[in-house]
Amino acid sequence: MKCPRCDSDTVRVMTKSPVGDVWEVYVCDTCCYSWRSTEDINVHDVFKLKPEDICKLQHIPPIPPLKSK
Repeated sequence: MKCPRCDSDTVRVMTKSPVGDVWEVYVCDTCCYSWRSTEDINVHDVFKLKPEDICKLQHIPPIPPLKSK
C-alpha cells in the first residue's frame, strides 16, 4: 500500500476497529499522514509531499511548560 500524501511504501496499520473488521487506521511512517480504510482518499496536489522534501520542512515549536502559580 502507498501513502496517498507522499507515495511512500512505509504504511502500516495503526489500529483496527474494536468490534468486528469494520475499519482500520493506517499511518505513513515517512510523512505521518493517517487515514481510515472507510475514507475516500483524495489528497489534493497542493498537499502532496515528496519524501526527500520532508526533512526540509519546518518543525513545530514545542509547547512551553506551564507557569507555576
